[in-house]
Amino acid sequence: MNNQDNRIERHSAPERVNHWLVAILFILTALGGLALFHPYFFWLSNLLGGGTWTRILHPFLGVLVFLAFSGLVTRWATDNRLTDDDRQWLRQIREVIKNQEGNLPEAGRFNAGQKCLFWFQLTALCLLLLSGVVIWRPWFAPYFSIGLIRVAVVVHCGLAFLLIAGIITHIYAAFWVKGSLKGMTTGLVSRAWAKKFHPAWYRQISGGGK
Repeated sequence: MNNQDNRIERHSAPERVNHWLVAILFILTALGGLALFHPYFFWLSNLLGGGTWTRILHPFLGVLVFLAFSGLVTRWATDNRLTDDDRQWLRQIREVIKNQEGNLPEAGRFNAGQKCLFWFQLTALCLLLLSGVVIWRPWFAPYFSIGLIRVAVVVHCGLAFLLIAGIITHIYAAFWVKGSLKGMTTGLVSRAWAKKFHPAWYRQISGGGK
């Protein structure tokens, strides 16, 4: 078996483009948000053309992140449904952290950790969009009370930090699980990688059962 035959498609080209579009837009949005959050990070506003442009562009970039992630939802929602095996996987999370995977339920295309992050991202982005609209000056904020605006600011900042932390964890895991990054850059992974980390998915695409 040559090297080409030993590889299988993990993510299609449209999926990879969609993923990296979300990643780039999210990074720009997060950096702009940090610049607006505290003077210590204000220097980051230079990446978006200065303070004024950062204030203008940040909410529009946020909307684009939400729209781009909606594309991933349409592509991956079915594969990210939690199953009984996923719930058992989560109950054994200590074994996952210790890299003791022998007794874990077999993972499908995405494991339980990836699925939880996916649904958290969707929930957080929905709430960030709603809270962002409430505090979006000068377009929408004047229509809301100052009390609601204050609550929206706290929700927006809190969720933003949690989402950033989740993305950092996601990036770390991509490097931690050797071979994962290739699946999102070249779209291909080795059969050995698929068998080891996502055996149920490997059997499914190989015609070996559910």
